[in-house]
Amino acid sequence: MSIYDAIGGAKAVEAAVDEFYVRVTADPDLAPFFAGRDIPSLKAHQRDFIAAAIGGPEIYQGRDLPRVHRPLNISDAHFDAVVDHLVAALRGLGVPPETTGQIGATLAPLRKDIVSV
Repeated sequence: MSIYDAIGGAKAVEAAVDEFYVRVTADPDLAPFFAGRDIPSLKAHQRDFIAAAIGGPEIYQGRDLPRVHRPLNISDAHFDAVVDHLVAALRGLGVPPETTGQIGATLAPLRKDIVSV
């Protein structure tokens, strides 16, 4: 069984992404990255991205990660905070710690494509 199926599929990913955006847009260190952005569009891309990354049937068709993120001057601390917010959102939905750890490990290699400072 994939992680996607284990956490509850599309509905769980949607709920996690919604909670994730509540958290990151309220975080004073991360909120500036989202100011003036099309949040519904970002959520849609994030849902597809996360679902595909954890074994769901969705296909991520967003732009190239380095091209999108490099100009934003994202630091390791920013990246870590984003992952922490995602893990917290998942745990808040009842996803067990071992599964959130697997999801975090799946996303960790993206650091090289996102962090630029």
